[in-house]
Amino acid sequence: MTPEQLVAGLVRLLTVMPAGDNAFTGGQQPGGIGRVFGGQVIAQALQSAQATAPEGMEAHSLHAYFLRGGREGVDIDYAVAADFDGRSFANRRVVARQDGSAILNLTTSFQLPEEGLEHDDCPMPSVPAPEDLPSDTEMRKKFLAEMGEISDAQRELMTRPRPIEMRTSGKLHWMNADKKPPHAHSWFRAAAALPDDPALHRAVIAYASDYTLLGTSALPHGLSWARGELKGASLDHAIWFHRPARADEWLLYATDSPWSGGGRGFNRGRIFNRDGELVASVAQEGVVRKARRG
Repeated sequence: MTPEQLVAGLVRLLTVMPAGDNAFTGGQQPGGIGRVFGGQVIAQALQSAQATAPEGMEAHSLHAYFLRGGREGVDIDYAVAADFDGRSFANRRVVARQDGSAILNLTTSFQLPEEGLEHDDCPMPSVPAPEDLPSDTEMRKKFLAEMGEISDAQRELMTRPRPIEMRTSGKLHWMNADKKPPHAHSWFRAAAALPDDPALHRAVIAYASDYTLLGTSALPHGLSWARGELKGASLDHAIWFHRPARADEWLLYATDSPWSGGGRGFNRGRIFNRDGELVASVAQEGVVRKARRG
């Protein structure tokens, strides 16, 4: 598939369909395998909330809890509750269900844009430009060549074309085999141009924000997701949108993990545009466990 076809598929995936009063249905990822990607559920829930927001208001934050793992091959139903509509702010609560069981709760806050006090005391890390880094697709192919025997399903999953293009400074999280500080930097963007819809760009950023984040807490331990040494799942996810940004232009995702313990890892993310401006902040805690053999 061409990049344009891949991105068109992503736009379709993140376009929820009305299914009644404040109710929507999210479609399935074509060719999806196993558990639904958490970023998909977050983005579809955000899109459902945005579809009911008061005119002129923009999402500035969301907080989500993953309750159960979603299954590929089954549509997801989203029920939206309009909990608050004020003059400057509004709030929407979304419950995502699959086969009648809740899989995610999400709350989104909206604001009417306004002028205010401004400061930006978060410098962008100094990392190579995306043009100077190999694509994650190239790194995956190199990793597969070095890995030797793997299942056809693993190979298909690792080499599948993706609508989000990523370029990572250093090794990919899930390839990591060396103990190193819990800091990582990846550039990302949609692989082709997106429509000029700010709500869609927020949804794509929310979708991509679930990539690489949980793996940051595993970096100090020298264990690899690809070798089956780790098991993990997101527990919650929060995003604050600070300023408008295009998801089809390069954005730097700088992640760090200040703590892990008790079978959980806490991770933070900062998203910058090419001008070094902070456009979003992310936080997530997830289950991170050493896989048990046998």
